Amino acid sequence: MEAETACNYLEPFVEAVPELSVEPGVRLYTVSYYSQGLLVKAALAVPDAQLGECLPALLYCRGGIKGVGKVRPERISQMASFGYVVLAPHYRGNEGGEGRDEFGGEDRHDVFSAYELLCRMPGVDSGRISVYGFSRGGIMALLAAIECPGLRSAVVWGGVSDLFLTYEERIDLRRMLRRVVGHPRKQEEAYRWRSPIFRAAEISCPVLIIHGTEDGNVGVEHARRLADALKANGKPHELWLAEGASHLFKGEVLEAYTRRMFDWLAAPRA
Repeated sequence: MEAETACNYLEPFVEAVPELSVEPGVRLYTVSYYSQGLLVKAALAVPDAQLGECLPALLYCRGGIKGVGKVRPERISQMASFGYVVLAPHYRGNEGGEGRDEFGGEDRHDVFSAYELLCRMPGVDSGRISVYGFSRGGIMALLAAIECPGLRSAVVWGGVSDLFLTYEERIDLRRMLRRVVGHPRKQEEAYRWRSPIFRAAEISCPVLIIHGTEDGNVGVEHARRLADALKANGKPHELWLAEGASHLFKGEVLEAYTRRMFDWLAAPRA
């Protein structure tokens, strides 16, 4: 019966390949689905213990590009152990998916399509789907919070909110950004479109911002600018700054903030 119920979760996908479990009680799959006619890949983590129940879901937006910032099975399985179905798009052009990763361009539709799949997934409560974005995934998560009005809430953890600022502070990424997005002076609109602080008025759900004060990959100024933009537009949000934490939280700090995050996700919404 459990195996039958587990299969129901997979109905909306073109293909679902079981992967080796890394967390007791959590099943892992690599799934395929269509986004703007492209066949793209995602990781899916489903908790065993609640099979047959109507579960909340988390749309997980990865960071990086290509081989940097890949979806970590351990992390999404840890999140699923809190009783959430976790769907993590790899984005087009990654992990064997068709198309080209555009760092928040047309590939944003891979996240929007994944949200629509979660809404149709048997056993998922469509009213309790939230989005989570880490690093570059902050862009993707906030664009989803703009374009997918049914989302319950959004979490931005160590996330990019201003791509102009990323170009300034990450000299090592400038070549990639010029290749994928363009130059911020010549392709200003492309950078603005990928910078959620300029579209804060359109964000349709509460936002939780988590950021380490010593983050050397995505400076804490991203968190402050996002919080300021949300405040200026009267959008509900919280800003949690982890003193001394870097881009990748470790050990007890990671566990503590993850638990607090899930408490915030589960809290009643007005």
